[in-house]
Amino acid sequence: MARQLNVSRASVWQAMRFLEEAGVSVFRVPGRGYRLRESLQWIEREKILAALGEKAELFELDLVDSIASTNSLLLQKAAQGAAHGSCVVTEMQTAGRGRRGREWHANLGGSLTFSLLWRFNQGAGFLSGLSLAVGVALMRGLKHAGVSGAGLKWPNDVLYQNRKLAGILIEVQGDMLGPSAAVIGIGLNLKLSEQVLNRIDQAAVDVRSINGKMPDRNVLLAQLLLHLADVLKEFEDEGFSRLRMEWLAHHAFHEKPVRLILPDGSQHEGNFLDVAEDGALLVHTAAGRKRFTSGEVSLRGTA
Repeated sequence: MARQLNVSRASVWQAMRFLEEAGVSVFRVPGRGYRLRESLQWIEREKILAALGEKAELFELDLVDSIASTNSLLLQKAAQGAAHGSCVVTEMQTAGRGRRGREWHANLGGSLTFSLLWRFNQGAGFLSGLSLAVGVALMRGLKHAGVSGAGLKWPNDVLYQNRKLAGILIEVQGDMLGPSAAVIGIGLNLKLSEQVLNRIDQAAVDVRSINGKMPDRNVLLAQLLLHLADVLKEFEDEGFSRLRMEWLAHHAFHEKPVRLILPDGSQHEGNFLDVAEDGALLVHTAAGRKRFTSGEVSLRGTA
């Protein structure tokens, strides 16, 4: 390898260490070199476009090998006039962000990490409930891919048996009266390595653990984009209200006791009642029915 690449043996060794840190399992063959324990599936533009079919024209794909954050890049592109439907996809995200400042961890070849730009004629105030709508699109895509038993956690997580399978991060640009643009960041665990699992500060799961096999990343990405396009069109036409019952059908904590942790650290316990047509969470507490909006609370099952 060193001879073919015209680099030192030490450089090859350092590169192998980076691969292991990125969650790729490598074993050494004495006197021969290195070998991957499992082959990697790469993100490939032509395969994605083929799976998108006639709707490929809805999206403008930007495939990046490694990047700090797909959301950060797409926010910059949006401010510079990037087209509606622009999508940044990366093999490796080094500084991925989750809700409330959490870091998003993934290993090389073991996730889908992408951001989609969607422009709305309505103002930023109309986008209340958008993260819940995106959750509906993810559930449709996972069902299409044969993943059953997943559920939604308000306002922006996909769970499987109370372990995190996917997360959503939405960042909005524009005025309250419009127009506006949303950068929709999605991270979906497909095959988490032991190294990455040890870095995650909450219970997590991947599609391979659920289904027993690794899905085709390119086909799954295309399916998710197609379902996102359908749901976002529904959302733009009628807001979250049209998708509310479908979201409730997938809610992991429906009619169960919950604990709400506010940003100031205070906690509220009660029973999950409903979500409002604007996506707000409605909970019956000891003080009566309370309304909580996205970004203000963390939700946990208590029983």
